[in-house]
Amino acid sequence: MNTRRKRHRRQAVRSFIGILLTTAILSAQDIPDVTQISLEDLMNVRVTSVSKREQKLGDAPAAVFVITQDDIRRSGARTIPEALRMAPGIEVARIDENKWAISARGFNGRFANKLLVLIDGRSVYTPLFSGVYWNVQDTLLEDVDRIEVIRGPGATLWGANAVNGVINIITKEASNTQNGIITADAGNELQASGGARFGGKIGNSTYYRAYSKYFKWNPSTDAAGNKAYDGWAATRGGFRVDGTSSPDDSYTLQGDIYRGSYDETLTQPAFAAPYYSTFQNNGNFSGGNLLGRWNHAFSKSKTSVQFYSDRTVTAANRLLIDHQSIYDIDFQHDIRIAEGNEFIWGLGYRSTQDRIVPSNVVSLNPNRRRWDLFSGFTQDEFGLFGERLHVTVGSKFEHNAFTGVEIQPNARVAWTMNPKHSAWASISRAVRTPARTEEDMRLNAAVMPPSQATLGLPLVAAVLGNHNFKAENMIAYEAGYRVHPTRTFSADVATFYNSYSNLLSAEPQSPFLEVTPSPVHLTMPLLAGNKMNGATYGAELFGEWKATSKWKVSGSYSLLRMNIRRNKDSMDISSSDPAGASPRHQFYFRSSLDLPKKFEQDVTLRYVDALHGLAVPSYYSLDARIGWKPTSNIEFSLAGQNLFDDRHLEFSPDFINTWPTQVKRTFRATVTWKF
Repeated sequence: MNTRRKRHRRQAVRSFIGILLTTAILSAQDIPDVTQISLEDLMNVRVTSVSKREQKLGDAPAAVFVITQDDIRRSGARTIPEALRMAPGIEVARIDENKWAISARGFNGRFANKLLVLIDGRSVYTPLFSGVYWNVQDTLLEDVDRIEVIRGPGATLWGANAVNGVINIITKEASNTQNGIITADAGNELQASGGARFGGKIGNSTYYRAYSKYFKWNPSTDAAGNKAYDGWAATRGGFRVDGTSSPDDSYTLQGDIYRGSYDETLTQPAFAAPYYSTFQNNGNFSGGNLLGRWNHAFSKSKTSVQFYSDRTVTAANRLLIDHQSIYDIDFQHDIRIAEGNEFIWGLGYRSTQDRIVPSNVVSLNPNRRRWDLFSGFTQDEFGLFGERLHVTVGSKFEHNAFTGVEIQPNARVAWTMNPKHSAWASISRAVRTPARTEEDMRLNAAVMPPSQATLGLPLVAAVLGNHNFKAENMIAYEAGYRVHPTRTFSADVATFYNSYSNLLSAEPQSPFLEVTPSPVHLTMPLLAGNKMNGATYGAELFGEWKATSKWKVSGSYSLLRMNIRRNKDSMDISSSDPAGASPRHQFYFRSSLDLPKKFEQDVTLRYVDALHGLAVPSYYSLDARIGWKPTSNIEFSLAGQNLFDDRHLEFSPDFINTWPTQVKRTFRATVTWKF
C-alpha cells in the first residue's frame, strides 16, 4: 500500500472522528424533538420476507435487516445497489459505472448466482445465468417503503437460488402515496436525473399512483485516470393500483415499462495476432412487467393469488442478445390452526421462454428454449412454553427442467428470553439449480497463438455447458442473538456455517479440430462440472445507539472465511478460488444528526478488505450528506461520496472480460418537491 493511500485513509478516519465530535456538541443543544422512532419501535417493524406473512423484525428467526425509506433518503443513495451497502453481510462492489457485483456471504461476481432478488414479490433474476442485471433493476426510490435483506437461505419459501440470501424490495401501497412528488438530481458523475409521481383516489376504496423517471450517468475513470467508456442512461415509468372490493377482499395491480442504454469496453478473443481484440461496445435493454395480486380473508385463514408477466430484451451488442419472457402464478393459503399455531402452504408455476442471438464469442444451443417450473411448499409455526419458544418447520418441493425434483427443508427456533433479549437458530438445505448457460452455452474464452505443441494451429479455450450438470447444494447452520437493553441501544449478531457440495468447476476434455470459424484451429473444451466443495463461516454484527433525540449512530462489522476446494478427481486448473473475490472483513460507521433550522447531517465511513484473488486492494470510503427542509414540502440536499480518495477500484470482472473502472470522488445535488 503506497504512502499516499495510507495518508488518505488516516485523513478519512480523522475527519470522521472530527465530524462525530462536532455532532456530539451540536446534539447536546436543546433541539426540539420531531418524528424519530425509538429502537424499540424499530424492532416492531413488520417484515414479510422471512415467513411470507407479517411478523415483527425482532421475532424473525433469521438474519434479517431492514433498510427503511428514511435510510435510503438520508444515505444519499440514488440506485438500489448503493442502498444495499447499508446491509450487514452484503457485498456490494461496483465494476464500472453501470455494472455491480453483489452477493451475500461470499461467491461474489458480476454473475453471482446464490442471491435471490425480488421487487414486490416478483423475482428479477434471469434464468440465463441465475443472476441479476443490476443496471436494469430500478424504480422511483421515493416510492420504496423498505428493502428486506435476509442473509442465509430462504429456499423453503422462495425456492431455488435463494441460497445465500434474499433481497425483497417492497414499494409503498398506493394509499400511502396520495400526493405528488418531483425530484431532480445533478452532479459531476450523475449528469442528470429526474422523477415524478402523482397519486390519487377513485371512489371510496381504490387508490392509484403513476410515476416516470429518467437518469443519465457520465463515464467514469479508468485505471490510468483517463475518461472511461461506461456511461449509462435509462427512462422508465409505471403505475400501481390498490383497492378493496369488500371487507374481506383486496387487490393490487402494478406494472413498469423501461428502456435504457449503457457503454462498456470489452476484450474478446480473436483468431489473428495478437489473438484478442479490445473495443468500445454499446449495449441496451428494454422491457416491461405486469403484476396482479388478490387477497381474501376468511374467519380463521386467508388466501392470496399472485400473477406476473415479465418480458425483457438485454443486448450486449457484438456479444449476446437475450429475449426473455416469464409467466408466473403463485397461490398461498395461511391458516390459523389454533392460538399460536400458524400453518402456510402454497403452489406455484412458472414458464420461461427465451431467444438468443449469438456471436462468435458466446452462443447457446438451442437458440430458443422453453422450460417450466412447478413448486409447492408447506410451513408450520407453533409456540411452546407460553409463546416464549417458537418453532418453524417446512419444506419447498420443486420440479425443474434441468435436475428434476429438488427438496429444500428447514427448521428454525426463536427463543424470547424476556422482552429485551431473544435468540434464534436454524438448519436449512438450499440448492442452486443450473442456469441455461450451464447446460447450453459455448463461450470462447481465449485464443492462444500457434505453437509446436498445438501442431502449428491456434488453440481455443472454450467453456461448454453440460446437460448432466447437477444442482449445487448447501446445508446451512445459523444462530443469532438480539438485545435492546434500553430504548436507545440495540445490537444484533448472526453467525453461520455453510457446507457446499457439487459446486461449479470447469473440467478439461480431449481437444478436437474445428474448421469454422476460420482459420482451422484446435479447441480445448472446458466442460461445466460439479467437482468443487467446501465451507464458509463467519459472523455479522450490527449495533445502533440513539445518543440523543436528534443524533443516531449505527455500525456494522462482517467477517467471512471461505474454504472452497476442488474434489480429488477434478482436473480443473482454470477456475479461480471464490474466496479471492469476497472481502474477509467489512465494516461501516454511520452518524445521522438533525441540526437546528431544519438541517440534517449524515456521515458514513466504510471499509472493505482486499480482494486478493482479483488484485483489488482494500479501501476506505467517506460519504457525507447535508439536507435542508425550508418547508414541509421542499427538501434540498448535497451529497458527496469517496471524499478523501481521488478514486479506487472495487472489483475486477469475471466470465465476460469487461474493463473495470474506478470509483471516484463525486458530488451530487438533489431537490425534492412534494405537493
